[in-house]
Amino acid sequence: MAGSFIDGSGDPVRRNVFLAVKDSIIAAIGPAADLPLNDGAAIDDLSHCTIVPPLVDCSVSLARSPSVDEKVRRDMEEGGIAKKTALVAQHIRYCHSHGVLGLADSDKTIGLGEHLQEVMQQENIIDIRTAGSDFLRIVYSANIGDEETPDSRLNRENLCSILQQKGEKKAVVVANGQQRVKETLEAGCDAIEQGYGMGEDNLRKMADMDVLWIPSVLKAKNGMQGSASGGDVMCRFSMRYVAPGKPDPGAEAFWKKMLAEQLAQLRLARKLGIKTAVGTGAGNVGILHGESVVEEIKLFIKAGYSLEEAIRCASDNGAKFFGMENLGALTVGRKATFLVARGTVPQLPRKLSYLENIYVDGAPSKNF
Repeated sequence: MAGSFIDGSGDPVRRNVFLAVKDSIIAAIGPAADLPLNDGAAIDDLSHCTIVPPLVDCSVSLARSPSVDEKVRRDMEEGGIAKKTALVAQHIRYCHSHGVLGLADSDKTIGLGEHLQEVMQQENIIDIRTAGSDFLRIVYSANIGDEETPDSRLNRENLCSILQQKGEKKAVVVANGQQRVKETLEAGCDAIEQGYGMGEDNLRKMADMDVLWIPSVLKAKNGMQGSASGGDVMCRFSMRYVAPGKPDPGAEAFWKKMLAEQLAQLRLARKLGIKTAVGTGAGNVGILHGESVVEEIKLFIKAGYSLEEAIRCASDNGAKFFGMENLGALTVGRKATFLVARGTVPQLPRKLSYLENIYVDGAPSKNF
């Protein structure tokens, strides 16, 4: 029995509802007033809470440390199987504790193989999709803000060739700028990641072609906050971590412009009906695994999405795209896997950072 219920479909919040669970499946959803009280079934009273679907992050790097300390990141990249496995396990725990139960890992090969599968099972993450084996992730533009090396980039012919041979796998392409995104859409991708500066024409094409957009707005916000004080300052959301660095006078203006433009594009995407999904880029400097999803949700809301719409982008849209069958919108017949946030709807999405509980297959998670 819940005080408020957001099902992840984008529909308005429902208040004072019950979820009936049988054999780990949602058997019924209805008004709390209709809840049968004398059938002997156990009742979990969540009337002081809000239920939302499990979250999905469509862009993470599990084997990368988001530390601002370059030495820490380098040590992790050069570490052996044991060190990488431990780091991945830690990041999975972070995600799980923040209700992020679906992940699309951007790293094609991290050398873990069966070790990663064991970690996934131990940590009770519902679903992880890995680039290379489960889907294609193609970097057609450098990450926004990074310097590009022309001789290492794919050209248009390379991209077309790869997409023509992708088979049944879905292709997520990192592309920025009008020309690169235009070429990516013409080549036949399934999703655009980042898409900074792609312009209205490309957005309209995405709407017509039903191409998913993973805007990664948090990268721009993080870059702006990191450059504002003239050094390597990265926001950890709950506190600030400061590391010495050389001031870059143009960086703050660049990131401020990128953030404003990306929010404007996201606002237009909503108007055009483009399917959008949350992908934080966790593992990049200063972007933490798990908790960064709530920060990206806040940016969707800042761009004009309602809370219910933003939750859909952070759950059902990503789950459907990556074929995560046990995740997504909470409807009758689906797995009873959901998040419990203590507090009222107006306190969301902030309260998603402090979950009351996580239910997996109808029961409180043992690992929460």
